[in-house]
Parts: sequence; C-alpha cells; structure tokens
Amino acid sequence: MELYFDKRHGKIVEIIAEEADKLQMETYIIGGYVRDIFLRRASKDIDVVCVGSGIRLAQSVAGQLGTQAALSVFKNFGTAQVKYKGTEIEFVGARKESYNRNSRKPIVENGTLEDDLKRRDFTINTLAIHINKENFGELIDPFNGLQDMNDLLIRTPLDPDITFCDDPLRMFRAIRFASLLGFSIYPETFEAIRRNKNRIEIISKERIADELNKIILSPCPSVGFELLDKTGLLEITLPELAALKGVETKEGVGHKDNFSHTMKVLDNLAQTSDKLWLRWAALFHDIGKPRSKRFDPKTGWTFHTHEYIGMKMLKEIFRRMKFPLGDKLKYVEKLILLHMRPIALSDDEITDSAIRRLLFEAGSDIDDLMLLCEADITSKNPGKVRQFLANFKLVRSKLKEIEEKDRIRNFQPPVDGLQIMNMFNLPPGKIVGELKSAVKDAILDGIVPNEYKAVYDFLVEKAGEKGLEVVSRDPQNTATV
Repeated sequence: MELYFDKRHGKIVEIIAEEADKLQMETYIIGGYVRDIFLRRASKDIDVVCVGSGIRLAQSVAGQLGTQAALSVFKNFGTAQVKYKGTEIEFVGARKESYNRNSRKPIVENGTLEDDLKRRDFTINTLAIHINKENFGELIDPFNGLQDMNDLLIRTPLDPDITFCDDPLRMFRAIRFASLLGFSIYPETFEAIRRNKNRIEIISKERIADELNKIILSPCPSVGFELLDKTGLLEITLPELAALKGVETKEGVGHKDNFSHTMKVLDNLAQTSDKLWLRWAALFHDIGKPRSKRFDPKTGWTFHTHEYIGMKMLKEIFRRMKFPLGDKLKYVEKLILLHMRPIALSDDEITDSAIRRLLFEAGSDIDDLMLLCEADITSKNPGKVRQFLANFKLVRSKLKEIEEKDRIRNFQPPVDGLQIMNMFNLPPGKIVGELKSAVKDAILDGIVPNEYKAVYDFLVEKAGEKGLEVVSRDPQNTATV
C-alpha cells in the first residue's frame, strides 16, 4: 500500500527514518497522524514510537534538523518532543501500561510495538507505519483499525470496560471522535461507557473541559452532546443541560423540549461561527428555563426572566468546570442576559431609543449577539422562520443606521462624573450618580445628541431642577470617575 505524507512533513519523516536506522531502532509513525492520512485530514503533530529510547532518537533527530528545532525532554515519562517549523513531533519508546483503579496515571514498563498498540484508546488510533528503510511504508494494523475507519466506527482495541476503567477520559474522547469525524460508537463500546460513566469522577475538571471544548468546536456539536446525554455523562458533568430535557403537559398544553431546541440552536450557530465562547453561549442560553417554568391556565407555559436566571447560574458552572472566570465569563453572561432583546425588537415597532439601548448594553459584542439570536430561530414553520429572519434583517439595518449616526456602541457620555463634581462643586455621592444616569438616558432616548455642547446644556438644566448652580465651566477636565 502506497502512503503519502503531508508535503510539509516528508523531509522530517526522512530524517527520523535515517536517524532510526543509524541507531538501529525499530521505529514507527503511529496513532492520529496515520489515521488522518487515510481520512485525508491535515495533521500538524507526529507521534513516533521506537523500540528503544525515544529520548535518544529525539535528540539525534533534533541535531539533524538544526537550530530551528526546539527539543524538550521529559525523563520522568521517558518521552521527548521536538518542535520544528510549526510541527510538533512526540517521541516515546514502545511500552506497556498497567493501572491503579484510583488513578488514570499508568505504571509504565518497556514493551514491544504490540504492547504499545494494545494500550491505545481506539482501533482507528492503533495504526502504525514502519519507517525504517528496510520496511518503509509498511502498515501495521493488528486491530482492524482500517476496517473500522471504513465502517465509520469508534471501537476499543481491547475489552472496553478495562479501557474505560483504566482511563475514564477515553469515554469523552470516544464521543469527541464521533462528533468530530461523524463516526458511530460501536454498540459494545457505547454500553461500556454507560456502565463506567461514574468513573469520570476521578478525572480533573480541566481535562474534561478540554474535551468539551473540542466537542463543541466540532462541525455538528449536537452529535457530541446528545451522545453525552445518552451515555449519562451529561448528567454527571453538566446537569444544568440535562435538566432541559423533557416535555411537561398540563390541561392538554405542552411546551417544546428545551434540550432538543438547544441542540438545534448550537448547530445553527456552528454554521455561522467557530468562536468557542459564542458556541458556549448558545449551549447555555436557555439553562434558566427549568427554574423559571410556570403554567398559567390562560396563557399556557411561560419562562419569564429565564435569561436573567440563566445568567446568574453561569458563574457556578464556570467555577465547577474550571472555565475562565474573567472576560470569557462576562461575555457569555452578557449574551445570555441579552439574547431575548433582539427577538423582542423584531416583534414590535423598532424605536431608535430601543436600538440605542441595545447597542449600549451589547457594546462590541452586538454582532455576536445577533448571530446567537438568529441561530435561536428553530421553528418548524418555514413561514415563521422567514418572517423572523426578515425582522432581524430590519433590526440589523437599524443597528447600523443608529451606530453610524449616534456612535453609541461602547460610548462614553462627553461629560463624566468628575466634570459634574467640578461644575457644581459636589462631593462623590448619589446626586452625581443621578446626573450621570440622566445624561446617559437622555442620549440613549434621543433627547440630546451625543455631543458635548448639547449634553452640557442638558446637564445645567437638570442640575438647576435640583437647585444646583454652575460654579466651574472648565470643559477640559476629562478624567473619568
């Protein structure tokens, strides 16, 4: 069988092969790189297994690649890495592993190639290509990984219960590969995930979050999250999402399944954006619905304030999952809180004031918010979808018009708190806050333009209503309180 390495990597593989022959080491390219050759997928990382010292081979290869090669050695693990022109090459000696039940860290011993392939997670990752000169290009496939790849199957090379018990993170990896590659999980492998799902509790949240990020960035991320649900892993890791499942009926009136709706929203968004945290916003946008759900005999099911409740739930989820708590959290919170606003605008006659307030509150995230809201249209009625999209088009047009005219996005009023204090000889306090709010509201409501002279005159008038007089007319002090 003739194999083709990525053009960028041909020279690298040639050097690895030459150094392996010099050192008389049986050497193979293995795992994901080989899998991706057959799947016609680009790959930037190369995994190399040799029967001998992987560190020694890495040092020899790095020397031949020259000064552009960066070598890192991990003696405790018996591995080494060479970074060269955007490619990462991992070197390891063939080994066999055994596990303690309370840890996913293996006990490692030197082994044969067969031992090394047995420890791999899935058959599609057990393919190896011999690169020594005598057998260059020979494919090693002891677990029929190539056939499983042709059949679009994720299957473990050994007993799946042992595979997942030894390293429970492999359960998430199985789902990630299914979602990323469009493969199915072999029935026995799937049932083993269900049986061993509680073993995931020994895995760090950081490792789980990394797998979840890869799942949510896949072309059709609903595949991964639906598999997480069917295996029981979703209930363990993200119970707030699992709580969206199901339809309740009262007096003959039911509501839609909010989990199915969320999956459609996520897939819709995946077609328009590959932004990681925007996709998370799509996944979490309705998590407040189970807690806000109410039934009114007159109006049916309602989910009033679910966006506010969902926004308040988010910080605890981010803490638990070890997601970043800074700007990323604030970004997702903002989108969840505001995701109903453009929809409300599309239902009503659009006023300039409402558009200004949306621009002000969304700021630089207004475009992402609109993408989320458009993805949120999941009606099965084509006419309804067309009408919503037409209304959103009108909202977008109005946003652009107001933005160009009034410069509202991320705006700061031309008169700030310190200037107000200087103008009226006021200490920091409630009155200064009231005057600042009055200026902001006047600009957003279109009462005054976002210009210094107009705002200054408005402020003098408002302060006069409170019995205040101007004591300083210096407009040059622009520091902000």
